[in-house]
Amino acid sequence: MKEYDVIVVGGGITGAATARDCAMRGLSTLLVERSDICDGASGRNHGLLHSGARYAVTDREGAEECIRENRILRRIAPNCVEPTGGLFITLPGDSLDYQENFVRCCREAGIDAVPISPREALRLEPAVNPELIGAVKVPDASVDPFRLTDANIIDAMRHGATILKFHTVTGFVRSGGRICGVKVSRPGEIRSKEIRARMVVLAAGIWTAGLARDAGINIGMLPSKGALIIFGHRVAGMVINRCRKPSNADILVPGDVVSVLGTTSDKVPFEDIDDIRATPQEVDLLLREGVSLVPSLSHTRIIRAYAGVRPLVMADSDGDGRSVSRGIVVLDHEQRDGVPGLMTITGGKLTTCRLMAEMVTDAVCARLGVKAACETALRPLPGSGKAHKDDEEVPYFKRAAIGRHGTEVSRMDFDLGHEIICECEQVTRAEIRYAVKTLGVRNISDLRRHTRIGMGTCQGSFCIRKVAEALAEELGQPLREKELIDEYLQERWKGITPVFWGDSLREAEYMQRTHKDEV
Repeated sequence: MKEYDVIVVGGGITGAATARDCAMRGLSTLLVERSDICDGASGRNHGLLHSGARYAVTDREGAEECIRENRILRRIAPNCVEPTGGLFITLPGDSLDYQENFVRCCREAGIDAVPISPREALRLEPAVNPELIGAVKVPDASVDPFRLTDANIIDAMRHGATILKFHTVTGFVRSGGRICGVKVSRPGEIRSKEIRARMVVLAAGIWTAGLARDAGINIGMLPSKGALIIFGHRVAGMVINRCRKPSNADILVPGDVVSVLGTTSDKVPFEDIDDIRATPQEVDLLLREGVSLVPSLSHTRIIRAYAGVRPLVMADSDGDGRSVSRGIVVLDHEQRDGVPGLMTITGGKLTTCRLMAEMVTDAVCARLGVKAACETALRPLPGSGKAHKDDEEVPYFKRAAIGRHGTEVSRMDFDLGHEIICECEQVTRAEIRYAVKTLGVRNISDLRRHTRIGMGTCQGSFCIRKVAEALAEELGQPLREKELIDEYLQERWKGITPVFWGDSLREAEYMQRTHKDEV
C-alpha cells in the first residue's frame, strides 16, 4: 500500500485543519476518522468564535491566541462566521470591580473591550436582563463548526490529502521502537489492515489518551463534560456572556435560526466518553442560570439538549475542570517519551484550530526535514468569496445553500436537483447530492452535520421520509430507507429525552406516532 508522509488520526476541526496544513506544505497526507467528520467535541459545542475576552483574566496567552485567530478566521472563512459581536453583562450580585479588571486584562491582551452603559446595552441587545448594572462590548462572533470543518477537509483533499472515514485505529505499526503507521479496520471487520507513514499525528480529542496508551505512552487528560441546550429561535442577535468568573450557563450564542445556551463543566470517567448525553438535571441547571442572562428563555421553546467532552490536559484529579488551562499542547513523543514517529496535538479551542494545526505541522516538518512555510492564515478556505454578483437575482432554492456553502454552490447541480427536501432549512436534492459525492455522507446523521437537515423547527418530523428517500437514491441503495430513518430517530432521541415537558413532549409524541413503523 501507499506510504504517506503523515497520518492524522481524528476528523474533528483540529485534525481537519492539520490535514489541510500538511497537504498545503506538500506532505502526502492521510486523515483517519472512526465515524463521520466533526462527530466528537467539534460538533458538540456552542459555536462561539472567541474574542479571547472570556480568558483575558485567567489566561493571557490563550486570550491573545483567540483574538489573533478570530481575525484570521473572519478573513479566510467568512461564510462560516457570523460577526454578531458580543456583550459581557454584569448583574446584581456580580462585581463591578471584576468588570473593571476584565476590561483592563482584555486591553492588555489586544482585545477591543469597550465599557458601555446598561441603557446602551439594552438598546444594542433588548433580550438581556434589564436589571444589569454594567456591560462591555467585545468582538465575539458565532461560527458554524460543521461548515468550518468541512471547508478544511475539502481544501485538504484539493491539495492531495486522502480522507478515510468510518475506519477505527486499532493499533500502531512499529519497526523497532519507531511508530511507522497505523492499523485500521471498518465496523464488522475482524482483521485490521496496515497503513504506513513517516509520522503519525494524534488529533482525536479526548480519545487521544487511549490511543497514546496503545503506543505505551501516558498523557494526563481529564474528560470534562459540557452540556448545552438549543432553543427554537434566536432570542438575541449578539453573543451574551456573564461578566464573572466562568461558571455554568454563562454564554448564549445565536447561530443560524436558533440559540445555544451553555455550558456545564463536570468530570466524567473515560468509560463514559463514547456515550455522553445531557441529563434532565443539567437542563434544569442551565435553565435556572440561563434566565439570569436572558429572562425570555424561561418561556422559549427548547428543541433539544446535547453534550460533548473537552480534552483537558495535565489536570489535577480534583475540581470540575474549569480551572484547568485550555492551552494548546503539542507533544513530540520522540523527545518526550522516546517513541519516534508519533506526535500529539490537543487542548486549545475551536477558535484556535488553525493555530494548533500550524504548530503541530511545524513540528512534523522539522522532524521530516521539510522546509515549507505555513500559508493557512493567508489562503481563503473553500466557500469564501462572493457566491453571486451584486445585481444577480438568486433563486429561492439556492439562497440557503449559499449561506451554508458560499461559493461551493457552483458545484451543485440545481438544474437537476432544485426540489426542496427539508422545508425548515431549505435543503435541496442538489445539496444532498453534493454532500454524498464531496463529503462522503452515508446516513442522515452525517447529512445533518453537513447540510442542517433535521436541525430546524420540526426536527425532521415532516421531512425525514423525503430525506431518507432522496439520500437512499443518491447512495444507490433504495432499500435502505427504513434503516436510514431508524438510525436518525434513535440518534435524535438522545437529545430530546432530557427536555420532555410541555411543547417538547407533545412534539416527541407526534414524531413517535408519525414514524411508528420505523422505531
